[in-house]
Amino acid sequence: MNNARKLASLAVVLPLALGLAACGGGATPTAEPGGSATAGPVEAGTLTAWAWDPTFNIYALEEAAKIYEKDHPGFKIEVAETPWDDLQTKLTTLAQSRQTDELPDIFLVQNNAFQKNVINYPDLFSDYPASGVDFSEFPQAVVDYSVVDGVNYGLPFDNGTAINALRTDVLKEAGYTVADFTDITWSDFIAKGSDVLAKTGKPLLSGQAGSSDLIMMMLQSAGASLFDAEGKPTITGNEPLLKAIDTYKQLVESGVMVEVNSWDEYIGTFVNGAVAGTINGVWILGSVQTAKDQSGLWEITNLPKLDGVSGATNFSANGGSSWAISSSANVELAADFLNSTFAGSTEFFDTILPSSGAIATWIPAGASSVYSEPQEFFGGQPVFAKVLEFAAQVPSNNTGAYYYEGRDAVSAAITKILNGTDPATALDEAQKNVEFAMQ
Repeated sequence: MNNARKLASLAVVLPLALGLAACGGGATPTAEPGGSATAGPVEAGTLTAWAWDPTFNIYALEEAAKIYEKDHPGFKIEVAETPWDDLQTKLTTLAQSRQTDELPDIFLVQNNAFQKNVINYPDLFSDYPASGVDFSEFPQAVVDYSVVDGVNYGLPFDNGTAINALRTDVLKEAGYTVADFTDITWSDFIAKGSDVLAKTGKPLLSGQAGSSDLIMMMLQSAGASLFDAEGKPTITGNEPLLKAIDTYKQLVESGVMVEVNSWDEYIGTFVNGAVAGTINGVWILGSVQTAKDQSGLWEITNLPKLDGVSGATNFSANGGSSWAISSSANVELAADFLNSTFAGSTEFFDTILPSSGAIATWIPAGASSVYSEPQEFFGGQPVFAKVLEFAAQVPSNNTGAYYYEGRDAVSAAITKILNGTDPATALDEAQKNVEFAMQ
């Protein structure tokens, strides 16, 4: 998922009544120099950080610092605003020049790029195993994005859980409710969506032509991937992928889904009421809510699951990011700060949700009264608690070091298939393109 798209979607925050819950506690970790964090007392100091988006990620860091400073007087955090593309370039440059002393203490990494960076630039990262972080309190699928060879290198933050958002008034006109679209298969979705289209004239979905985002969500919902455990591409003959592409083709050909040419057009389709729903990462709700006249007319549910695919579920993700601790960091302080806030404070997550729409990946946050608040825009649903319920059920899948190359190759294949190319031929070409890129 293109980061600029996500930031645009989050430009409008998710409204929610303010409220605070008791602050959760975490273990206090320290570390051996240049190694893993270990348990012990930590002295306050100053941390440096790289992150993008002042109203979202950087805001979260600054609020976390305020909470941490209450028990650690004198603590400060210095954040350098660094767009993701620039941050990736810096990591590559520092790794190649071996100037690891220029790294910040912590930095944000997009989930789908995390394994690639650890595998390619292991000298830039410190691991988390003795940090005191309880990774069982995060969705396993999100944790796995930043695990390499069984070792944790990232702390999940930004929630990319996928949701199926639907217009209740349009469904009602066709004789349906959101319950009719809950825990269903894609064939059910297409059949009911075709009926909605016939009765109301409105498609249920839209998407940007040439994008494989929905295909990738379908794949992950079945725990499937474009790569095997060794990181080798498995695009040719990939049965879940073939099923996902066939499903996508049926969505488009039936008219239940319409393709548009740009991201702005995609946003416009549901904001302007041309379509009656959207399936994407939860961050898309920021854009949904720009349609003030549609308040109270939306609800969310889980995704349809792939028909006839072993391991298929109704849950997936798109996007998200995690915090890395650098190899040149003040590891003791960095680990304790992250563990005490992003992995241990309901007060922190209650504070940032109303102002930034930053939904926790830390599961205990969902028990907060703030997360359970009914949302007027979404028909009184406790949307944020529901998203965390979904997140806990997302299957893990292997992204590997060449996720973006694989995704781009599949995107090109989808366009060819929709234009009449045999799916097996198009995917075989995609496989060869990824293998060439890996060389």
